[in-house]
Amino acid sequence: MQMRCNQADHQNQTIVGVCIDNTCPNLRPYCNFCLPLHSKHPHMLTPLDLITEWIQERIPQVLNVQNNLQELKVSLENLLNQFSPYFDFNIDQIPILGLYQMDKLVKGLSLIEECDKILFKQLNQSIQQVKQIVTEILKTLENQTNTQCIAQIPCDLEKLKSNISPITYEFVNNNSITQQECCLAVAFNKDCSMVAAGCEDLIKLYEFKEGMLKQIQLLSQHQEDVSTLYFMKHSNQLLSGDTTGTILIWSSNNNNQWNCSLTLKQHKSGINCLIMNNNEDIIISSSNDKTIKFWMKQNEWICQQTINEHKHQVYQLSLNDKQNKVISCGWDQLILVIEYSEQDKQWMIIQRIQVDCQGLRIYFINDNLFTFQPKKGNLMHIYEMNDESKQFTQTKHITVNQGDDGYVFFPQQYIKSKQLLVSKHDKQINLIRKIDNDQFNVEQTLEFGSNQLFGNMSDDGEYLITWEFQTQTIQIRRSIQE
Repeated sequence: MQMRCNQADHQNQTIVGVCIDNTCPNLRPYCNFCLPLHSKHPHMLTPLDLITEWIQERIPQVLNVQNNLQELKVSLENLLNQFSPYFDFNIDQIPILGLYQMDKLVKGLSLIEECDKILFKQLNQSIQQVKQIVTEILKTLENQTNTQCIAQIPCDLEKLKSNISPITYEFVNNNSITQQECCLAVAFNKDCSMVAAGCEDLIKLYEFKEGMLKQIQLLSQHQEDVSTLYFMKHSNQLLSGDTTGTILIWSSNNNNQWNCSLTLKQHKSGINCLIMNNNEDIIISSSNDKTIKFWMKQNEWICQQTINEHKHQVYQLSLNDKQNKVISCGWDQLILVIEYSEQDKQWMIIQRIQVDCQGLRIYFINDNLFTFQPKKGNLMHIYEMNDESKQFTQTKHITVNQGDDGYVFFPQQYIKSKQLLVSKHDKQINLIRKIDNDQFNVEQTLEFGSNQLFGNMSDDGEYLITWEFQTQTIQIRRSIQE
């Protein structure tokens, strides 16, 4: 980084540092001639070679605000969804209501009336407080910031985040545990305090603390191998799918004991992938029966729609950030782009991408870009949306290890906070960093002795858990920031 001072009498001097005092009225980057302007706060002057580190240390603050606001948004949307049946209610329909409908309506309104006594008043007070706080924050930012100057600065948060120092994943000492039964699926819960592992037809639940696993419960309701696991983020519930096509929903009681609360059985063959939307009122499943199913939560979970376009097994699914597009890949060398139509109230196929290889893994990095890992070869393909046609086309590729993968489990993951893609290919796990201009760099490749290799990374990217056939152990690796 090299900049020149633009003060008229400073002779185009080299910028040597940046003032980080938030009350300073002067231009923040300074040369040696600028030092008298900052004489009242010399301790707030940061050398230029340290400013990148200073910026990177503050990016998590922005991300934390983003995450908190997103969680608030989801909570408010969930509340709105609870009230939505009453918004369009026509009072003239009361005389034609059936017994069950009248019972449901009165019960619902009675509960709302009960909430109105205390909870709604508290909610309204909290909303007013939040609005006041947001107003103060905006005033502070507007007072201290010249928005016209900011518009001229090529400041890209994605670039700042991608400049985070390299990450490697290393073993946590003495944490491997022997696991002789095949373990096709592993998952962390939302706060990384629990791990679920599908061990043949059993699910082992572990307490997870500081990289150590302690088994606390064994779930035994599946009849065949557990193939996929998904912990919900907004409730203590766990989804599991198996090789018969059965999906189970598990719930935790007050004693932290897990029990099967619901069985979903409409697929005719093994489940390969289970994902949910952010509101967690939609489950999307893919199967060896060639279908993708959309399950909606109303009074109960029901299968609302089935996509039958694939001609063979359907493997991984991924949902975009806006939650309105799903992509799928499978054995039939076809990628589907499926979009939710607000007008038709259903999911519609908007693009079919024929490829020359079976696809095992696929993932949306953002709304306009996704990755695709073929079964064979040494390339991962990058697809980007064309601004004019709004269609996805392959624009580049990432060179990875040569391989011929025989196992569809262990789906790709993208950890936004670390800009890190986790992608298994054959006997390797590739840890790939997204950098400037939507480019990618393979940051670390973890080698294993077998392609019977399955695992999961925690949502914060702190831990990677794997099971591999050759060692028959569950292993934990932790991120080390260089």
